[in-house]
Amino acid sequence: MGDVLRIILAIILPPVGVFFQVGFGLHFWINIVLTLLGYIPGIIHAIWIIARND
Repeated sequence: MGDVLRIILAIILPPVGVFFQVGFGLHFWINIVLTLLGYIPGIIHAIWIIARND
């Protein structure tokens, strides 16, 4: 159930979903940059991080 919540958060606000998965690591900052450059790349990156770290 935790992954579902993180994916929902990743769709609403991608950096929050990544933060709950990896904390303030490199992927969090990459996701912030991607989200600022375009909302869709931020979502794709967030979902990829959440799905890969099972």
